[in-house]
Amino acid sequence: MTSIKRPAALAAASAVLLSLATPLTAAAATAAPAGRAALAWGPCPGAAPDSRQECATLAVPLDHSRPGGPLIDLAVSRVRSERPGARRGVLLMIPGGPGGSSLNDPSGKGRKLPQAVRDAYDLVGFAPRGLAPSTAVDCGLDHADLAISRLRPWPAADGSVDGNMATARRMADACARNGGELLRHMSTVDEARDIDRIRAALGERRLSAWGVSYGTYVGAVYSQLFPRRTDRIVLDSNDDPDPARVSRGWLAAHEQGVEDVFPEFAKRVSAPGHPYRVADTPEGVRREFLRLAAELDRRPLPWPGANPPELNGNVLRQTMLDDLYDPDRFDDLARLMTAAREGTLPPAPAGPPDAVLQNVAAVGAATLCNDVAWPSDPAVYRKDVDVSRKAYPLTAGMPRNAMVCAAWPYPPRQAPVRITGRGPSNVLLVQNERDVATPLAGARRLREALGRRAVMVTVDSTGHDAYLANGNACGDDTVSRFLATGERPAGDVYCR
Repeated sequence: MTSIKRPAALAAASAVLLSLATPLTAAAATAAPAGRAALAWGPCPGAAPDSRQECATLAVPLDHSRPGGPLIDLAVSRVRSERPGARRGVLLMIPGGPGGSSLNDPSGKGRKLPQAVRDAYDLVGFAPRGLAPSTAVDCGLDHADLAISRLRPWPAADGSVDGNMATARRMADACARNGGELLRHMSTVDEARDIDRIRAALGERRLSAWGVSYGTYVGAVYSQLFPRRTDRIVLDSNDDPDPARVSRGWLAAHEQGVEDVFPEFAKRVSAPGHPYRVADTPEGVRREFLRLAAELDRRPLPWPGANPPELNGNVLRQTMLDDLYDPDRFDDLARLMTAAREGTLPPAPAGPPDAVLQNVAAVGAATLCNDVAWPSDPAVYRKDVDVSRKAYPLTAGMPRNAMVCAAWPYPPRQAPVRITGRGPSNVLLVQNERDVATPLAGARRLREALGRRAVMVTVDSTGHDAYLANGNACGDDTVSRFLATGERPAGDVYCR
């Protein structure tokens, strides 16, 4: 839930939260004059990766349908163009999640951008509404419910969803009790309207953007709502925009994502000489993972310091899902599997403080659940989980199961935005062929929805996040050229 698609975003958001501010409360939404929209730039609290990064606070309406009503604060950051004479405008870095922040991205991953791009733009980041140090939300969840293996709805070992429905009701009740009014005004459309407020406060007529993961959906929605205010739009690791399913579809996509990426993991950790060789063949690695997960379902191993404090089958499955995001983490999963097989686990990795997890979990829940209504009937999930477990045993039914949205107390305030081809032809999609979180199949559906507005660069690579991360030089060069010069391929291309 917190971040359906990006466990790495949780760590990134946590680092920002810890370094920049103590979370505000939802009660910080108070009426204020509209003139507060001006940005007063100054030093950033805490340590930014680049000392040139500066920060400001922007007041935006709690409810965009009531622009004269209560306001909340958004934290915004920027690193100015390194060559003012070549400056084209602003490149907004839209984070993944929901629950991720791009507040430190202008001076963090912004430094990976080629010089021509850093010359052309002021790089701008922000903490989305609800995420500290912007005005923050918190559901006050039980500590046990902050476990990633609990936030993602893994069924019981026998496939039962009863425990997941009980968890969904408990978490939804806590959010309704503790979340405040801001919780009801968090959605992708709200974030898109916040972005347009950022654009206006920056004094820009048009905005370029680099959206990653969930940020691709935000970028697509912004481009749909405000097409004439967009300049060059890069969408990297793309969500399926299906307006009937939205976040339900993103969760379900993990089935195919795991099937696309697990063979790459299996090839690596079955190779002779691998320090944590799991099996002699890729097929053997798959069999061993399924066997070990089933064994841990029956007999969990104690794992002090973890939440929960044991390695059970679902914790192993969740760890598998997390580690398939990045090939650099494949060996971590192999090491855990070989240790579990021997009955001696390495120390549990340290996680963010509960206060950070509470904030990120609340942002994720509110955004996902307010975007689209989820079924509330347990029978829907029982049927879907049964089908999923048979077809995709690695993910054991989780991608079609009930999360907190199944018991969410608030109906969506608006219908999901339907992405269409209406608007300027200024969108470039970049997508790895093998991506556990945003599979190629979903990216193709976004490409189809955007029609003539977009072209897509498909990259022969493995991992989540393509541009300047897990992609390849061909894909990186294509995106960089588009951002720096506006040159875009005439049609869809494949980067080997």
